[in-house]
Amino acid sequence: MARAVPERDAACAVAQAAAVVGDWWSLLLVRETARGRHRFDELQHELDISRKVLTERLTHLVDSGILEKVPYQRGPVRYEYRLTATGRALLPVLVSLQDWADRWLLGDGTLTASADEHSAEAVRMAGLPGTRLPGITLPAHTGGDLDPLDADSVATVLFCYPATGRPSPLPDGWSDIPGTVGCTLENRLFRDAYGQFLAAGVAVRGVSTQRPDEQREFAKAEDIPFPLLSDMDARLSAALRLPTFRAGQSLRLKRAVLVVDRERIVRHVQFPVTDIPAAVTTALGTARDF
Repeated sequence: MARAVPERDAACAVAQAAAVVGDWWSLLLVRETARGRHRFDELQHELDISRKVLTERLTHLVDSGILEKVPYQRGPVRYEYRLTATGRALLPVLVSLQDWADRWLLGDGTLTASADEHSAEAVRMAGLPGTRLPGITLPAHTGGDLDPLDADSVATVLFCYPATGRPSPLPDGWSDIPGTVGCTLENRLFRDAYGQFLAAGVAVRGVSTQRPDEQREFAKAEDIPFPLLSDMDARLSAALRLPTFRAGQSLRLKRAVLVVDRERIVRHVQFPVTDIPAAVTTALGTARDF
């Protein structure tokens, strides 16, 4: 269970945070609830954790304000465990931990916006088909929040990209990081093929960690006809454990293309993306088969 914070560390924010989520199981429970697993039995099955320990950790996270209990059944009453606003604010921290481990523990320390096809990130992404996209919303450049999935389409293509250079300048040394170059090209290629996607009944969404106002200015300048979604709060990154990298003191999404069906199931993933035109063509061909 959680440890009490010693008096000498009472004013230390790191110590206070560690007392809440420094435990292995607590962090994994935040990870799993972010991925859309909210019920006791789901969490126990996914984590292979004892009922006693799971009950203790869930109680601790509820008491700490990270999770809240939401009834989903009455007679007898049963609860789901969902992230509170405080818990959702942990998601960038969770993704940063993932990014650190991908680079320094599972990788060789190289800063890259791509990945080797045999890397831990590539293996994780290759296992993504069959995963259900949780019911989340992201800020859109068009205003308000938007579900990444277009329920009126037979499928939705989500293409994740690091960042465009308009309107804000990119960090120093950006083009020296493998995999960063090509974000504007990718948006233009999806824009130019957008009519074909619509004809096939397929929606398109671009996703980056840039702010909605930055995306809005870019979309206006480039005449982007589809929504650009901001994952600046890492909700999609945490939900799907998407690969990231850190540049300019900000987390950026590595380039990836996902095709999701109308039942919210990921059906196809392209990662790493080394040939952007081919990735657009493949996404269209894959989505047309739905």
